[in-house]
Amino acid sequence: MRLIVGLGNPGIRYAGTRHNIGFEVVDRFARRHGARLRRRWCRSLVADLRIRGEEFLLAKPQTFMNLSGEAVRELLLRTKAAAADMLVVCDDINLPLGRIRLRPTGSAGGHHGLESIISCIRSQDFPRLRVGVGEGNNRQDVRDHVLGRFHRSERRLVEDVIETAADCLDCAVQEGLHIAMNRFNGVVLE
Repeated sequence: MRLIVGLGNPGIRYAGTRHNIGFEVVDRFARRHGARLRRRWCRSLVADLRIRGEEFLLAKPQTFMNLSGEAVRELLLRTKAAAADMLVVCDDINLPLGRIRLRPTGSAGGHHGLESIISCIRSQDFPRLRVGVGEGNNRQDVRDHVLGRFHRSERRLVEDVIETAADCLDCAVQEGLHIAMNRFNGVVLE
């Protein structure tokens, strides 16, 4: 992997929402390694990072979730990276809060950010780390749920999940995708 992309929506209005957990995970991962995503490039906030002699580009597209693919396509073209060299971190309403799932490939699963990426790069053959944000309640529509903020009672668990997802990224980068999948896909935080 040469490119790690966290998905979310830019701006203070969306900070702390369920949809922005991809941004939060990449920010946490960056801080661990002494980096901050501040530089603007390819319609994204980016940071360069070196881990064990290998160079990585961390990115948070600033195109809004549903247009994430436009920024990702630019990032792949400019870095000359293949889709398989990228790992995308995003929220997942089909996973309960406290679960993460790392996969080497797959469909968008109804996630509009992933749909945009798949459409723009014409491939679904890239790893993705899905971070569970729960389904919400039956009366709440999906949009309201993902654009809503976590409840105060969930915040400790959210912090634990962000930390665990950053651990998973570290493992994937340093030990390989399949080792990270085996180590983290069954973990349930409470």
